[in-house]
Amino acid sequence: MVWLWYRHVGSRSVPTGSFMATNSLTTLHLRTFKPGLKPRKLSDGGGLYLLVRPNGSAAWQLAYRFAGKQKTLSLGPYPAVGLQQARKKRDEAKAQLAANEDPGLLKRIAKLSANGAANNTFRTIGLEWLEKQRKRYRTSHYDRIERRLERDLFPYFVPLHWKVADRDDRTAYLTGGLTASRKTRWGHVGNATAGAPDGRPSVSVRHALRDPTADLRDALEAAPRVRHRAKLEAQELPTFLSRLGDYEGQEQTRLGLELILRTMVRTVEARFARWSEFAELTGPAPLWRIPADRTKLHREHLVPLAPQVVSILERLQELSRRSEWVFPAKTQTGVVSENTFIYALYRMGYHGRASVHGFRRTASTILNEKEFNRDWIERQLAHADGDEIRDTYNSAQWINGRRQMLCWWSGYLDDAKDTGDLIG
Repeated sequence: MVWLWYRHVGSRSVPTGSFMATNSLTTLHLRTFKPGLKPRKLSDGGGLYLLVRPNGSAAWQLAYRFAGKQKTLSLGPYPAVGLQQARKKRDEAKAQLAANEDPGLLKRIAKLSANGAANNTFRTIGLEWLEKQRKRYRTSHYDRIERRLERDLFPYFVPLHWKVADRDDRTAYLTGGLTASRKTRWGHVGNATAGAPDGRPSVSVRHALRDPTADLRDALEAAPRVRHRAKLEAQELPTFLSRLGDYEGQEQTRLGLELILRTMVRTVEARFARWSEFAELTGPAPLWRIPADRTKLHREHLVPLAPQVVSILERLQELSRRSEWVFPAKTQTGVVSENTFIYALYRMGYHGRASVHGFRRTASTILNEKEFNRDWIERQLAHADGDEIRDTYNSAQWINGRRQMLCWWSGYLDDAKDTGDLIG
């Protein structure tokens, strides 16, 4: 919003904005002024004035308001900057205000650019930080963060330079957009400008000495309650399994949904499964070894296979026709798309009522209610333990317990499908 200055002419107030300023200073006046014991302001109109200091030095300044905040813009020392030149700078600043731009911020950006800091935009800093994480992140996670930055952060910081943004600037940009982007904004802004999540110095420490988002946490509205993916309740399983058995789409899709439900794996872990991961499929203790680069926690995930799951995989092997993939498809990735399974649920009438990811919550809820070892359940869901040494140890030691649990789970699902009864 442009702030107009007013000068009293007779009994009426006349606006003296950027294009109506009433100039009151003259060259003679400037040549003859004398400094006082305190700083003096010689007003020229439109917010422009000459600040005269007791030591005799003087400088042009422009008083203005932007976004409801009083600000001052320095226009240069006098007499190096003459009266007409100062008025020209005032009018340029007023034009920027009329375009809803902050002349003070634009001046700081121009100064940075002149000093070779043009690449200090938040987008440059963010991408620089992300590139340094490439070796730490698997490809899918790296791509996901990049999409979040491009969609939820960078648009709010162009062409703003992070170093020159004051608290109001940062609050305005960080609160722009959807509240759902809260995790992206706080987590990635803090990482990119201050340091890595594990406390190690980030490549961008040279851009900021501390996490600048800490000052702004109270400025954002409270985040809404997290809405979890829709899940099936235990009493809904008989109907769901009956509809799944009657599914008229591709058999590969139906078997994929059943595989995910029975093993409690994530969708991405199933979609990109290779037959080489099932080397122990025909042994006495069949096992699925999901490699670390496809898991959320970047570690190998071992999945014991119940006899029912082995049967599903044997049929999928026939359908895959010697492909390296368990779920091959004519797509860019070579496997079924990420929407294949969820669209199948929609066709079955479960739009908004169930989700593929919700299968994990369904299984977890039922297994906890049946008082299975909580550690077995969390390990099967591939959740973090918090103790890296204990976590690795448990991965190997709980395989037998988890095999027992998953065999029970598959039997539970069979009973729900065949008789409609839920076993105790």
